[in-house]
Amino acid sequence: MTSKADHTREASVPAGLRTDSEHPEFAEDDLQAKRRPVVARRSFLNADGLAGADTVAHSENVDRPDAPPAPRRRRLLELRGHRWTPAQRAILISLVAIAMGTVFVTTYSLTLGDPIPRHINAAIVGAGDAHPGPVDATERVAGGKLDFHPYSSLPAALRAIESQNVYAALDVASQRPTLYLASAAGASVARVLERIATVDPGVRVRDTHPLFGHDPNGLNIFYLMLVTTIVGFLTIFQVRANAGELRRRHQIAFVVGLALTASLVLTLVDGPLLNRLNLPVPETWGILALNLLAAASFTSLMAVLIGRWAILPTFLFVVVLGNASSGGAVSPPLLPPACAFFSRWLPSGSTVTALRDAIYFTHHQHAQPIAVLATWALLLFAAWLWVSRRREARITHTEKEPLPRTVAAFQNA
Repeated sequence: MTSKADHTREASVPAGLRTDSEHPEFAEDDLQAKRRPVVARRSFLNADGLAGADTVAHSENVDRPDAPPAPRRRRLLELRGHRWTPAQRAILISLVAIAMGTVFVTTYSLTLGDPIPRHINAAIVGAGDAHPGPVDATERVAGGKLDFHPYSSLPAALRAIESQNVYAALDVASQRPTLYLASAAGASVARVLERIATVDPGVRVRDTHPLFGHDPNGLNIFYLMLVTTIVGFLTIFQVRANAGELRRRHQIAFVVGLALTASLVLTLVDGPLLNRLNLPVPETWGILALNLLAAASFTSLMAVLIGRWAILPTFLFVVVLGNASSGGAVSPPLLPPACAFFSRWLPSGSTVTALRDAIYFTHHQHAQPIAVLATWALLLFAAWLWVSRRREARITHTEKEPLPRTVAAFQNA
């Protein structure tokens, strides 16, 4: 008769045989076994979640006749869980790239390819009814899109140009009609209105704020904004792809440091080094730093929310919508109404306007573009920090929560 003690007594190990703990391969198995619970737990949760989703879908189909059929949801789950081969991934990425390129070409061609006047504010000095010839000629070159505002004197009209309330001023009260314009406020608008000299040679043209000789087309500001934006979002993607995942405090230091350093270098290169523009260094540095911070923060936010496909919303928002409507290549009065609106309220357009004010209209700068740019930069930066903190807290909570009893039973078996 065998007692209970006999069943619980450890079996003796014959001489010459080693125990499991003395085998190095068994020790390695024990180490791997300690790592299995997290993987087993995640696998169990995934399986349990899929099974629960199928059960809920089945119950909803029974209780709700108008609910979509279960096979449709099952196909969606199968698509989400599909393992893409390298060839399939290459084809998908190519299709996405072609679609993005098509959107880019379409947007820039329709917006910037053939700009036409939409609504141009202008001042008029004198009685326009008494001088219909110059007024009609100016209206004709602008395609009938001039909106004349009467001013009592020429100095008042010139102050309106200086304040960028109007793009041009037609003086018909003087002995010879004269059209005053500011190419620095909008080079494309100035090119349209300058054609008055060929339509009515009797009208003189005067440029109150000409562009610098090294930038006759007024595109240098646009290029400066464009390069700053590209550096902002492209650097974030490259760091995440090649430098690995940084800690949050390191990410914050990196994004802020990138905004300050890159904007300063670009300001010094385009200003004192190349002497392309007479840039006020401190003000230009601050404007470009805010623009770069906004681009980098938006990219980081999309990377946290979407992951590897963050390039899609970033490209659409920053490159397609932002740069096309910035007003740097084509002035807002020649853009479609929606783009002219976005030019005032998006980071790219605010950067172009703020730089133009700082360079050419130093005594009549506007606070709106700076306020809009700073708001975008701070809100995007704060949103990125908030979302990344919540994501890290969720992952930490998931790793620390106790294992389900079913998984524990499997481990104890």
